[in-house]
Amino acid sequence: MTTTAKTPEALARLFVEYANAGDADAVAGLYEEDAVLAFPPGSRTIGRTAIREVISQMLTAAPVFTVEESLPTVISGDLALTSTKPADGTGGRTQVARRQSDGTWLRVLDRPEL
Repeated sequence: MTTTAKTPEALARLFVEYANAGDADAVAGLYEEDAVLAFPPGSRTIGRTAIREVISQMLTAAPVFTVEESLPTVISGDLALTSTKPADGTGGRTQVARRQSDGTWLRVLDRPEL
């Protein structure tokens, strides 16, 4: 099992893999320490610890996630804008990721629902 994202696009696949396994720690590990998650809808969750708590609460309902169609990634230096088309046809999902010093990628900003 891959535990780090070697590309910005890999973050979405790893999120699905870890969330479906019920592993809130692994999901939170996909985010930078001071990342911002726009979830629950209408609010902001700031920091990896808080993101882990929100993800943990969400996973208690045992939702099933699927890998969604990726839209083209836009990269500028160490920043990447990724997005996917939701399988349910609503809105869109967007994230900003940053390349880390070891070449892996972590999410900085995440808006899972529009």
